[in-house]
Amino acid sequence: MKKIKVIFNPSSGRQSMERRVDRLCKLLLDDGYLISKFITQKKDDAMIETMKACKEDWDIIVVSGGDGTVNEVAKGIANSERKIPVAILSSGTVNDFANYMKIPKNIMDFYDMIKRENTIDVDLGKVNSEYFVNVAAGGLLTNVGYQVLPETKMVLGRMAYYIEGLKEITLQNFEPIKLSVESEECSLDEEVLLFLISNSSSIGGFKKLAPKADVLDGLLDIVIVKKSGVQDLANIFINIFSGDHINHPNVVYFKSKSVRLDTREKVSIDIDGEYGGKLPATFEIVPKAFRIIV
Repeated sequence: MKKIKVIFNPSSGRQSMERRVDRLCKLLLDDGYLISKFITQKKDDAMIETMKACKEDWDIIVVSGGDGTVNEVAKGIANSERKIPVAILSSGTVNDFANYMKIPKNIMDFYDMIKRENTIDVDLGKVNSEYFVNVAAGGLLTNVGYQVLPETKMVLGRMAYYIEGLKEITLQNFEPIKLSVESEECSLDEEVLLFLISNSSSIGGFKKLAPKADVLDGLLDIVIVKKSGVQDLANIFINIFSGDHINHPNVVYFKSKSVRLDTREKVSIDIDGEYGGKLPATFEIVPKAFRIIV
């Protein structure tokens, strides 16, 4: 009898999400699986429950939540000795990682995926003692997720992020960051508006923000937008949809196993949509650290 721990964040996505989770649980129970559902209430609940599951004899973890909840589960796995396979049931306004991995959203398809138990080991990013599934970022646009009102997200979905992003670019009240970048592949000192250290190509609902990223290549993708005028910024933003923004002269794009970012200013790092400390910091790849069901 297979044992599945379901970790559910009720604050992610619409109210129908819990009904979908319950339907999945019923399908699995009817098929002979032993199910335990854990509902998160506060930050780090998903990580702590994952670490408990790793110490016990659970066979699979199903996580239902946004990128922040998936991050906590990945962090729990990374901080444990056991690599339990994880199935990601997408919820929240934007679940970049699940979308990038083309994990089914339909409950029957998701149930079939669990039964097949096909797994792959994907990379994680690491910054100081924190891990990220998708991206670590700072600067312009990284606070968009916090500025979009929950009720707006419910009505407009990911379009709410696009609208807020355009508003922030148009207002142009953001001070550039004096950033020092050091890696084997790139060394620069620049005034920048944005930096992204990415594991996958889909970030904030933009499917091609780091268009060459691959969670299996053992490398991080670094995107840096230099100080730019409104017209250049608007051009960069529009080309994000096609991935052509990386060819703009004000965009630096490269891959690396490790990169160090330094600044004299107090610059916060956003890790998978949550606060992740401040610069300076070293970002590195942790190959094949997270096993997921696909």
